[in-house]
Amino acid sequence: MGFKDLIKFKEDKTTFIFVGGKGGVGKTSVSSATALWLAEQRKKTLIVSTDPAHSLSDSLETPIYSYPTPIKENLFGLEIDPDDAMAQKQSQMEARKAAGMEMPFGLDAIGDVMDIAGSSPGADEAAAFEVFMSVMTSNDYDVVVFDTAPTGHTLRLLSFPEVMDSWVGSMMKIKAKLGAAASKLKSIIPFIDADENSQSAAELEETKRQINAAKAVLSDPDRTTFKMVIIPEEMSIYESERALEALEKYDITCDGVIVNQVMPDISDCDFCHSRHKLQQKRLALIAQKFPDQVVAQVPLFKDEVKGQEKLLNFAHILYDGKDNDEIETNVIQL
Repeated sequence: MGFKDLIKFKEDKTTFIFVGGKGGVGKTSVSSATALWLAEQRKKTLIVSTDPAHSLSDSLETPIYSYPTPIKENLFGLEIDPDDAMAQKQSQMEARKAAGMEMPFGLDAIGDVMDIAGSSPGADEAAAFEVFMSVMTSNDYDVVVFDTAPTGHTLRLLSFPEVMDSWVGSMMKIKAKLGAAASKLKSIIPFIDADENSQSAAELEETKRQINAAKAVLSDPDRTTFKMVIIPEEMSIYESERALEALEKYDITCDGVIVNQVMPDISDCDFCHSRHKLQQKRLALIAQKFPDQVVAQVPLFKDEVKGQEKLLNFAHILYDGKDNDEIETNVIQL
């Protein structure tokens, strides 16, 4: 099976591809190359960076913002910005307050809301997760490619549906109890309205529905898959092995491993030959550690893989199986 055979499409439903791995292994290059290749296949593609330290704009050499930004035909980019997401959330709350609408969760002062939201741990992550969730529950594109942060941050993001689902569930139970208490007190204290929180309760229900929808998409192997990028070094291999175990807990399917920066065997270079021999041992370890994955190799290039032309060349090696003769001039030569 070729690596491109791992990418499947369902009619009228978006396909989601997560590209992840240890820091410094080339995740952004792989995800950018993948998105460019998909756009070349005439698939309407969105590439999303979930890494707070964005490098997507640098890789593609074009400005990308916190909204779907046109890059080229069939390709759009978006960099999730937690600060921008928080600012948008605050603007929404202020608009609600100005319109005399009830604040979410029964809080009736904008200052109180923002004090709580701004000081609670992970508030910026929660706001960014809302953007992530909106992407996961829409069908505006044929395929969405996620350029993720290093492993730990990505696993935290992917655990957010469970965390948020539990939190929203707790809030709904609290509201149910408050509603029952308000109904009993209404006959004693006339100004208490048992229905005053109905709007925010409905919002909680809608949030829970969206979270469940995102969870269902994430756990659907026909729509969502994870591609692990590693380099032939022990630390990268072992961290990726642990990450795959964690992904299983979230019911996320990893079906492919991309081994980046594979050194060619250059006989007249002692350093290159030694590195090649060491990497061959690590490649054997990769085959042992990931027997159920489709494994693809991408060579180490003499130039930085940056800019759309070089990224597309990278993609054709990965997905179209260009042989070494076709890429010889690009492979590192010392």
